[in-house]
Amino acid sequence: MQDALLALTKYWTDRGCIVVQPFNTEVGAGTLNPATVLRVLGPEPWRVAYVEPSVRPDDARYGENPNRLQTHTQFQVILKPDPGDPQELYLGSLEALGIDVRGHDVRFVEDNWASPALGAWGLGWEVWLDGLEITQFTYFQQAGGMTLDPVSVEITYGIERIMMALQGVDHFKKIAYAPGISYGEAFGQAEYEMSRYYLDDADVEANKRLFEEFAAEARRMLDARLPVPAHSFVLKCSHIFNVLDARGSISTTERARAFGRMRGLAREVAALWAERRSELGHPLGVAELPAAAEKPSSFADVVAPATLLFEIGTEELPPHEVTRTVDAVRAAVTTKLAATRLSCGEVTVHGTPRRIVVLVPAVSPREPDAERTVRGPRVSAAFDGEGNPTKAVQGFARGQGVEVSALGRVVENGVEFVALTKSDAGRGAVEVLSGLLAEVVSDLRAEKNMKWNDPKLSFTRPIRWLLALLGQTPVPVAVSSLASGTSTRVHRTADTPVVEVSTADGYLEFLESHGIQADSSARSASIVAAAQELAASVGGVVEVDGLLDEVTNLVEWPTPILGSFEERYLELPGQILTTVMRKHQRYLPVRSADGTLLPHFVAVANGAVDADLVRAGNEAVLRARYEDAAFFWRADLKTPLDEMKSGLAKLTFADKLGSMADRAARIAALAGRFASVVDVDRETLDRAGALAKFDLGSQMVIELSSLAGVMAREYAARAGETPEVALALWEMELPRSAGDALPSSVPGALLSLADRFDLLAGLFGIGAQPTGSSDPFGLRRAALGAVTVLRAFPDLREITLPVALSLAAEGLDVSAEALETAREFAVRRYEQALLDAGHEHRFVQAVLPLADSPVLADETLTELESLAGNESFDALAAALQRVRRIVPAAVEGSYDASVLSEPAEVALHKAFDGVPRDVVGLAAFFAAAEELTGPINTFFDEVLVMAEDEKVKAARLGLLASIRDFAAPVLDWTQL
Repeated sequence: MQDALLALTKYWTDRGCIVVQPFNTEVGAGTLNPATVLRVLGPEPWRVAYVEPSVRPDDARYGENPNRLQTHTQFQVILKPDPGDPQELYLGSLEALGIDVRGHDVRFVEDNWASPALGAWGLGWEVWLDGLEITQFTYFQQAGGMTLDPVSVEITYGIERIMMALQGVDHFKKIAYAPGISYGEAFGQAEYEMSRYYLDDADVEANKRLFEEFAAEARRMLDARLPVPAHSFVLKCSHIFNVLDARGSISTTERARAFGRMRGLAREVAALWAERRSELGHPLGVAELPAAAEKPSSFADVVAPATLLFEIGTEELPPHEVTRTVDAVRAAVTTKLAATRLSCGEVTVHGTPRRIVVLVPAVSPREPDAERTVRGPRVSAAFDGEGNPTKAVQGFARGQGVEVSALGRVVENGVEFVALTKSDAGRGAVEVLSGLLAEVVSDLRAEKNMKWNDPKLSFTRPIRWLLALLGQTPVPVAVSSLASGTSTRVHRTADTPVVEVSTADGYLEFLESHGIQADSSARSASIVAAAQELAASVGGVVEVDGLLDEVTNLVEWPTPILGSFEERYLELPGQILTTVMRKHQRYLPVRSADGTLLPHFVAVANGAVDADLVRAGNEAVLRARYEDAAFFWRADLKTPLDEMKSGLAKLTFADKLGSMADRAARIAALAGRFASVVDVDRETLDRAGALAKFDLGSQMVIELSSLAGVMAREYAARAGETPEVALALWEMELPRSAGDALPSSVPGALLSLADRFDLLAGLFGIGAQPTGSSDPFGLRRAALGAVTVLRAFPDLREITLPVALSLAAEGLDVSAEALETAREFAVRRYEQALLDAGHEHRFVQAVLPLADSPVLADETLTELESLAGNESFDALAAALQRVRRIVPAAVEGSYDASVLSEPAEVALHKAFDGVPRDVVGLAAFFAAAEELTGPINTFFDEVLVMAEDEKVKAARLGLLASIRDFAAPVLDWTQL
């Protein structure tokens, strides 16, 4: 291992990095060393590489866990500014470690980083070596709350992980650290003793005093304008906080207060450091960014229609952004081409993690000439009474560069204007496309955008090259510092990673010859076909649902590989195994025909690799993850459920809403309040409520949060709880997403509703509702889940949205306005669910006033869709709309029938008086009110509603208002 550290040090120093030493106080990551977190601030260039022992007390495992240590070794690299090719430099460093990057499957998989305590965040990847995360690769965007300019590239190697993979050992203690000395022999005692200290022996009160003293000293150093010692004491605070947290002695209130204090100090340190460097005149100079590309000034002519090829080359896009960007670019190119006078075929766009490829056939060689009319002032304003030109028309002519006598006239909407007809010469296709394609690139945006070394561009990941050809003719495109060329980049590990492209025709086949499948549908089909074949070879079928799109967009050339794991792991609950496979490793599970999980999986590598090498690596990764899971499983089974739940007090939920323990107690109480209006097994509900969310305190869920609910069911059943209680605890978490399974039991449904309505009432109450695409607490998912559960349980119709939110607000400081906003938010989720299901917009709008009771709205929608098109129903709806249109909203639904004397109004009164008032549902209402259609229409044909006699007018309006009010609760008739 020490040879690896030396090799990395030499590699990066050969590329301009200075070497600094590990920081002289405990840090949780190399990022916190001032050589990173302070040096990324400001305009000075900085390249550094160093080893950093990273101390994380909460990861202490007494040296027993094969993959988890309280002190692990990071190798940290900072490249400021971004050199333009950091990924290529990184791959070179792996080769310096002896890693065969051509044989192994090395991939950049989306993993964004944020540290609220540091006011820092960045976008990037975790780097996988045959499925093993070995490096964090980040483009720093902010630090200390300050936007970074220039942007720094941070590369953080996990050395123990890399060495375990290279040396083929299954425990960190077995790593060969130096000749004849293992890692365990060198550091095993320290690992055990420091674990003992962090988990068992650290003096809580002494450490609390240290935290206060270190925070006070940091404050004193800031006041003295000494950012470096201030930063050192902030780090000491952070470490002491982590020690106290590992000891389980930090309450929710203390956690919030400590975080706020450290965050404030860290931001002051950052600001003071930047200020001090400016005062010193930035001794290292100011980093230079690439110059702007030269704008094209001449354009080649083409003489015949040709295919346009435009490729936007990027570093690895997040999988969902591949699809989104393909759609956005297709729409942009189509719209922009339509705004030109070029003729062309259909725009097709393909996407991979590293490229967006636009192909447009039969682009005309140039635009046709066109005439356009420029309109001037009205003729009446252009000439005086004697026919002499006014200043208005003279100014117009002068602006167009002609004499007044050259102007013509045009009539628009019956008004005559002076005008000038101009001839617009058509531009060549290359010139038109040059500007158009530049706009497409500069307009690119994603859900999360970042900066890199380009001074103007911003996108989800760096754009590194542009390729533009019209047939065989280059199209010059200049965007910020980027200029298009006639080459593309293929696999980084290819013998020739940059290749020339001579023509746009046959480009997809050209890419395939270099091991790149640009068509995502073709990649997807090849993954399914190969995976099915591999699964069949072991008597199974592959499970691709929910994962195929992501796997497809993680690779440019899919290479499915069959892997296996030991059957003994099948003793773990199947959902643990599949969660690890699917969520963490993006493996496709293999099942038997009856759905039983088999000890096999399919991994999808990228490009041509050594299949045996990659298989062995992925199997080792999965084995390590399953060992972790088995470790957590065994530890959790030894822990009483009440003890697990006590751990919730240490988990913060949200500011002003307490801990997860507080939230669990609210859920239990709210479910009990719901039970007062429905029939339910109270014993099951009360016991499940008492255990609500207990599994969030388990080691398994802390590590694999998506297993919340699953583990509650498993642990409850094994602890002797009844099957009904175990089921209710699992169903409380349902549904987890749109289309997910729903609770099957009433206790489970009530807990599910309580969970979601507590979330909505509490977070809307503190103003934490979603904004734009940001929804950190999953409130959209919660609202949709609550509505979906209510729709699935008609017997819970008494629990309407206002009732549920009002009950959820008990004990919380939530305004009526906030509850109404939350109610409307839930109604909008219901509306969208109906539209997504394919219901007609007008029918959805008609039932939306009933959405406070989703069950009632559903029933009404079903009846409405059945009745729509029925001649009698449509006639009744039209009649009721006539009533609603003529009656002012303020008119009350009451009248003196004795005033009515006209036959038509008397007939309407009698017909309405004979309609039963106790009908329920749209179908019953129609059956009862159908006979009103004729009298209503006759009334409008024969009676003047707005009679001169005020009493008669009031009676007539009151009669119509009564009919309006009778029909109003049934439906919004105006939408039909």
